[in-house]
Amino acid sequence: MALAINVSSSSSPISTSSFPSSDLKTPQIGSLRLSDRINVSSASMSLSSGKRSSVKSLNVQSITKEAMVASEVTTEKEVDVVEVEDFEELAKKLETASPLEIMDKALEKFGNDIAIAFSGAEDVALIEYAHLTGRPYRVFSLDTGRLNPETYRLFDTVEKHYGIRIEYMFPDAVEVQALVRNKGLFSFYEDGHQECCRIRKVRPLRRALKGLRAWITGQRKDQSPGTRSEIPVVQVDPVFEGLEGGAGSLVKWNPVANVEGNDVWSFLRTMDVPVNTLHAAGYVSIGCEPCTRAVLPGQHEREGRWWWEDAKAKECGLHKGNIKESSNGDEAANVNGTTVEDIFRSENVVSLSRQGIENLMKLENRKEAWIVVLYAPWCPFCQAMEASFDELADKLRGGDGVKVAKFRADGDQKEFAKSELQLGSFPTILVFPKNSSRPIKYPSEKRDVDSLTSFLNLVR
Repeated sequence: MALAINVSSSSSPISTSSFPSSDLKTPQIGSLRLSDRINVSSASMSLSSGKRSSVKSLNVQSITKEAMVASEVTTEKEVDVVEVEDFEELAKKLETASPLEIMDKALEKFGNDIAIAFSGAEDVALIEYAHLTGRPYRVFSLDTGRLNPETYRLFDTVEKHYGIRIEYMFPDAVEVQALVRNKGLFSFYEDGHQECCRIRKVRPLRRALKGLRAWITGQRKDQSPGTRSEIPVVQVDPVFEGLEGGAGSLVKWNPVANVEGNDVWSFLRTMDVPVNTLHAAGYVSIGCEPCTRAVLPGQHEREGRWWWEDAKAKECGLHKGNIKESSNGDEAANVNGTTVEDIFRSENVVSLSRQGIENLMKLENRKEAWIVVLYAPWCPFCQAMEASFDELADKLRGGDGVKVAKFRADGDQKEFAKSELQLGSFPTILVFPKNSSRPIKYPSEKRDVDSLTSFLNLVR
């Protein structure tokens, strides 16, 4: 029997008034909903159930098998085909668009199936942009149970300022209880933050996103050069799944990806947007209370997060898709496929090889003291102190009795640096005094020229 199937698409929206009143419930973040689509094929074509299919009935007659094969009876079925959006192409088109334009496009495309992820920091700018579009919008936040009191107060202020209700997601109480009972309240200081973040943040986020088709984040390229330098303004989420499930079922919007931090703050001040009071105390990137601290002059903003860990670990898992490992296993070879240039390039900074620093360690009576930075060129915190370290080298040039040097301690040299040079995280600064073979580790996070000079004068 030959079947002729006519497939036609329609751009007209489905009116919610055609559904029974019992279906008109406001969807909640993380709630389970029946999909209003059915799958036509493995190619993930979505059919709208709001359209009635017109099927012509078969003209059944008492005919022979041969006649049935030759029958011209046809079945016609009209269905809607949802075209797959090319979000890479859309990202290119919106690359130079303003955050307001990007936000408007996101809300227009996804309506009630998209929500803003609000952390209680400067990403409050996202809510202001959504408010300015004049479109309805939703906001959700992850309450880890370890946030600062100032962050909770900001949540309340934002709700009243915009007349909204933030949809809070909480970690599983049983999982939190097991973690704390087995490892204590501060295990992340000893074995890393990933396990705690996975329980308190990543899994609640995963539940939230299961009720959405898209989400909006406050990621910026300048926040973390090691992991966020190439984020697009819109992308198919590489890690999480959305409402329909499976890879590619969730879209991630980053409206302020191309905006610098100073410009975000100019916008917040101009619009008189409520902000977290911790910002005035030197906090730039704000997360949970035990894992967040104020940053000092010359430090990168992400250095206030998980400061006891290496720079490449400074993602909690919410944006894990930003981290791309080098194919040859050399973590310092490139970042997101881009070759990283060396840093500390002053002509007065001596570049030490493995043999060179081993020889320096063996000397017991040096003619001069040495100050050496152990670094990785991809590390944003090393990059943040480059100017001050180069300035120190120029200042001490010729006659001050101090040599300024650098040793690249990532890749193959990392284990050596950990075992022999007290490397904990990047950057680590060592002073080799004149009359001692054992180097002294600089203990402070203050890496400006005056602080480094003062320490040198005390120990050299």
